[in-house]
Amino acid sequence: MAYYVGIDLGGTNIKAGIVTDEGVMLNKDSIKTEADTRSNEEIIHEMGKLALKVIEDANLKISDIEAIGIGSPGTPDNVAGMLVYSNNLHFEMTPMRKLIRDIVDLPVFIDNDANCAAMAEAVAGAAKGTKDSVTITLGTGVGAGVIIGGRIYSGFNQAGSEFGHHVIVSGGVQCSCGRKGCFEAYGSASALVRITKEVAEKNPSSRLAAIIEEDGKVNGKTAFKAMREGDAAGAEVVTIYTDYLADGLANAINTFMPEVVVVGGGVCNEGDPLLIPLREKTMSKPYFGPGVKKTRIELAQMGNDAGIIGAAMMGKSCVDDKLDGINSAS
Repeated sequence: MAYYVGIDLGGTNIKAGIVTDEGVMLNKDSIKTEADTRSNEEIIHEMGKLALKVIEDANLKISDIEAIGIGSPGTPDNVAGMLVYSNNLHFEMTPMRKLIRDIVDLPVFIDNDANCAAMAEAVAGAAKGTKDSVTITLGTGVGAGVIIGGRIYSGFNQAGSEFGHHVIVSGGVQCSCGRKGCFEAYGSASALVRITKEVAEKNPSSRLAAIIEEDGKVNGKTAFKAMREGDAAGAEVVTIYTDYLADGLANAINTFMPEVVVVGGGVCNEGDPLLIPLREKTMSKPYFGPGVKKTRIELAQMGNDAGIIGAAMMGKSCVDDKLDGINSAS
């Protein structure tokens, strides 16, 4: 059996674990990222130390490990071993591979964290057994990862699959990327919060507005809670939101025709009240044609382990494709 280290670099935590070649995680550990107080070099040094710790905790030796895979927010360059840019972590042209290998001398591969999440779902989650899938995560923004032929698709510059930044409403809501009307501005959890506030303001006597006042806040659960209590305003929010989500997912299906579209993120904890209308609305939109097999829409299964498992499996994919030679020059 072959073993890989997966590292999930996040804004709050750095998580790492040992993963088998079948996508089974043996152990994991985490530390705080502390990006505001640590330099890039210090953060990467801690990543290397954490990799050594999970190897030791699994009673393995460095020689037992085939490679280290790292999932990071931002834009990586796997060939150069660089994290080209990551806004939230303040990384720019950072030689991640070299700095990790100064701590633990193993082949190191880097990809975007959303791509790694998609790989985890493809290997061990909702898209297991398929070759072509798209995973879309609904959080503060909209993350996306595309798997084609069992491999991550990243484009020629490894900045591809930014599916949150295709426009679904021309001239619509301002997006953080600078454009207007992006899928992210309508399909993210942040967008759901905005829509909830807008509908509540128009319906001040609704149960939706009362829940917001009682809770003292608005989150992705608010509208669903109101809808479950029979509130028309809550149901209106869910209808608006799932309409936008369906447009975005239909575009992904028409673009890639994957076997499965996996949808993840905290809002997906709502289960069937989200998934059932989303499936119905989405599947009425793409062009399949007579006799053409239809894409399935599934909820993500890997949860908080997706980053670790996906990073490790991305590393395995690179080793399988004999890309480990790029490590000799970095």
